[in-house]
Amino acid sequence: MAKNYEEEAKAILKLVGENNVDSVTHYQTRLRFVVKDRKAIDDKALEKLPEVKGVFYGSGQYQVIIGTGVVNDVYAAIAKLGTVNAIYGKDDADTAGKTSNEHKTVVQRLMAMLSGIFIPIIPVIAATGLFLGLKSAATNAQVLKLFGAVPSDIPASLTSVISVLTDTVFAFLPALIVWSTFRYFKGTPIIGIVIGLMLVSPILPNAYSVADGSAKAIMLFGWLPVVGSQGSVLTALVAGFIGAKLELFFRRHMPNVLEQILTPFLTMLVTFAIMIMGVGPIVHAIESGMLVGVEAVIHLPFGIGGFLIGAAYPLMVLIGIHQTMIAIETSLLASTGLNPLITLEAMYGFANLGVALAIFLRARSNKAKATSMGAFTSQLFGVSEPTLFGVLIRYNFRPLIVTVLTSGIGAAILSMLNVAANSYGLAVVPSYLMYIYNGHALLWYTIVSLGTVVAAFVATNAFAIPKEVLTPDGDVETANAVISSTVSDNKVYAPVGGETVALDQVSDPVFASGMMGEGMAIKPAEPGINKVYAPQAGTLSVVADTGHAYGLTTDDGMEILVHLGIDTVNLKGAPFTVAVKAGQHVNQGDLLGTFDQAAIKKAGLDATTIVLITNSKSYAQIEPVAADTTVQAGADLLAVQREDVKVESVEPA
Repeated sequence: MAKNYEEEAKAILKLVGENNVDSVTHYQTRLRFVVKDRKAIDDKALEKLPEVKGVFYGSGQYQVIIGTGVVNDVYAAIAKLGTVNAIYGKDDADTAGKTSNEHKTVVQRLMAMLSGIFIPIIPVIAATGLFLGLKSAATNAQVLKLFGAVPSDIPASLTSVISVLTDTVFAFLPALIVWSTFRYFKGTPIIGIVIGLMLVSPILPNAYSVADGSAKAIMLFGWLPVVGSQGSVLTALVAGFIGAKLELFFRRHMPNVLEQILTPFLTMLVTFAIMIMGVGPIVHAIESGMLVGVEAVIHLPFGIGGFLIGAAYPLMVLIGIHQTMIAIETSLLASTGLNPLITLEAMYGFANLGVALAIFLRARSNKAKATSMGAFTSQLFGVSEPTLFGVLIRYNFRPLIVTVLTSGIGAAILSMLNVAANSYGLAVVPSYLMYIYNGHALLWYTIVSLGTVVAAFVATNAFAIPKEVLTPDGDVETANAVISSTVSDNKVYAPVGGETVALDQVSDPVFASGMMGEGMAIKPAEPGINKVYAPQAGTLSVVADTGHAYGLTTDDGMEILVHLGIDTVNLKGAPFTVAVKAGQHVNQGDLLGTFDQAAIKKAGLDATTIVLITNSKSYAQIEPVAADTTVQAGADLLAVQREDVKVESVEPA
């Protein structure tokens, strides 16, 4: 009998706040709420709900991680209640404008655009890759030999028909991209696809053939070379953007009686003219240079490039910029027929499997077992959010470090072996289908991917099992014990004066997600030189050479990080002075150094000071002062409660 998720839906809405929700949609693993006041939501209460794996705030959305499959049922229950604005359609172009774009940075908007354009065409590219793989396997001489046949026995007519399945998508890929770009920018998709077909018309010589000398460009007016855009993803994106914007312009300014005919006519004419008269070849040249650079990185000696890509990809997913890779992968496929990039990125998913499996097997907490098994199951089919947010960053840095390193090592080996996929859009278990076109590629991909799972599993067991998961939800001995608790309160004081900012509102997603610990931020008050004071008494474990960060271990073991500004490490110490050194013991209120807020802002950076307790899990409760209030340096900033449990005696069971 199917489970009724109405009560779960009601509980989620109660904690998020029905009146606090502008809209809600969902995608694969999570509910995405656009909320009026993020600070009004109790994260910890939400995470205690049975179906909730974790919560995360980013890109102007409050995201509740549920898990693949179940999220559809919970979302349907929310929509059925009818108390909030539930938007159907998973993150497509029709809902993109309804997800608080005003809160997004330029990079976040770029990611949303690439995602909105490429996600609709991923299924057909993945299917084409499977067609190619099956064709390669079916026509392989060794496979045919098992049936007493040779490749020449296959009728030419059958080969031609099969080629329709394998070649069509890549032959007309720019047309698909222009169509999807028109759709994203609210143009008329049919106009987009016609413009795209013009760019790859058989009448126009292939740009790659012209480049290698096997074809000649059409010389318009005797001096302007005209070539096609076959295989050029960036050219299609630019054409789609220009065409959609032109269409919207013409529709706004065209008389109604002429609009239906003249708008498509002018849109197609002007866009095609712009693209063939200089913009297309220039963009194609830029794209070719980019691909040369990407392939150069991938093939750096000793697997260095592979390691860098494999290790960076988990972090790209974490901060949401991984969608840029789709455009690069598409260009690689269109120009070379192979996609080595996704091969390196794929090790992230296999590393996640090893981490989640290790935590599941070691966990004594039923909640942790359920979370890690749910994450493992979702990851098998390429859905990584439950692992990322429910396991890797939920406890401490160590599981994430394991994923980063083992993903990088696996990718390094694959880059040295020159393994490449023939498609994209498939991850983890389904990803093997992208390598059946070549026995060598499939064999090595299988060996390295399984080795990555094993390496991540062993490394997690060795040093990355969170202490929290080793504590049973209800231990019998503890239940029969006579327990006395002593609660000691402590405080962390403001290192600078200014206006307080909730941690989840800072612009750095790593700090905002809480993955480095709980805390508070302060917008410094002084427009010029600000003094930085010790937030507690203790020993300075870290004093950054650049002066932008201090680490302090208090006398009772609290670990505090004071980070001055966002990305200020790039300033290489210019706006900072340091008055202390690592290993020095300081008292609360001692001067640590200074920074020039005006110089930081002049460099285009954010001077917000972040104060974190990096070992937050050691404390029962960390309570920041109210946000959007003014504090002086040395004022209360965080109240910390640590509960020490002592077992005095145990009664017989």
